[in-house]
Parts: sequence; structure tokens; C-alpha cells
Amino acid sequence: PSSQESQRRGHRDLKKINDRVRELVFHNATKTVRLMFQDEAGFGRINKPKYCWCENGIRPAVPCHHIREYRYVYGAVEPLTGESCFWVMPQCDTNCMNVYLEELSKQFPDDIILLCCDGAAWHKSKALRIPNNIELILIPPYTPEMNPIEQIWKELRKMGFRNEVFATLEKVVLRLCDTICDLTADTIRSITGRSWIINCFN
Repeated sequence: PSSQESQRRGHRDLKKINDRVRELVFHNATKTVRLMFQDEAGFGRINKPKYCWCENGIRPAVPCHHIREYRYVYGAVEPLTGESCFWVMPQCDTNCMNVYLEELSKQFPDDIILLCCDGAAWHKSKALRIPNNIELILIPPYTPEMNPIEQIWKELRKMGFRNEVFATLEKVVLRLCDTICDLTADTIRSITGRSWIINCFN
């Protein structure tokens, strides 16, 4: 689709999200309604060289390898508060998505979660088990700007995976977990807190 078509579709879906948030807030006055954005990202032993500092006149050498072993992070962030839920999974499929949704529901058992995610097959599978306190809303294709968790993956890579190789996949997972733990609510809020999201609650 053209950029103009994507933009028009994006505007329609922004309104749909905004309207649905207001409906949920109106009909659940005694509960907290959370607008969260979900996605998955692969982290593994394959890496890409990144910019780094060095002395003037010296061309830096950084380690690099291409071993294709991965684990996948399922994540959801709430831009309004900086709250988040991350789980490391072996693959991207419906079974893992079901596990993730169950854990997300357990983390916020008394709240209503409007969970925005892309149109990946495992997000709309007939075998998907969606907990009672979670409602999925799919973001249209070619509109990554509507899913601010994309910027969180970039932040995690910058924080923990710059110009380094890992001897085993287990060490990748350990670094990934440590980096996620270092990600503060303030950082998540500052990266993902776009005005159109905050305005849904005003």
C-alpha cells in the first residue's frame, strides 16, 4: 500500500483504539483499564556490528559471528505507566502466545487489558486462548509507528547487545534477562509515551 493509504488506515485505527479505551473505561468504572502494546523479538548469537567510540585515526575492530540460534522475547508495555510484562520463549507460535497471555493475565488479574498487537498468525489463530480480562485489537500492516514497543527492542539491543559475541545461547538468555530487568518504568514511559496514547485517557 502507498504511504498515504497506510496513513489513512492508521488514523482510522487510532480512532478505533481511542474509542474502545473510552468504552472499556465507561463500562468498568471500578477497574483499571490498561492500554498495552505487544510484540515479539528474536535475540540470538548472530549479531550486527554497531557504532562505537575509538581514538581518532583508528578503525575499530569488533567481534562478529553468524550462528543462527535464537530465543524470542514476548513483551507488552503500558506507555501510560511504564508497566511491562516480558517472557523469553523458544519460538513464535500459538502455543507460546497462549502461555504468554496467561502470564500477562496473572500479572494484572484485577485489571482490563486492551492489548494491541500486529497481525502475526499466532495473534489471530483459532487455537488462541484469550483470558477473560484481555481483549486483543490488531494493528494494521505497514504501520509500525502504531506499536511503540518496537522502540523497546531497539533500546534492549543498545543496552545489552552492542558488539559482543556469546559462547552459548544460554548466555544470550542470561544477558537478555538482565537487560530486561535493567529496563525501568521511567525509560519505558519516556520511549513509548506518545501523545495519542496518553490522550486516550484524558
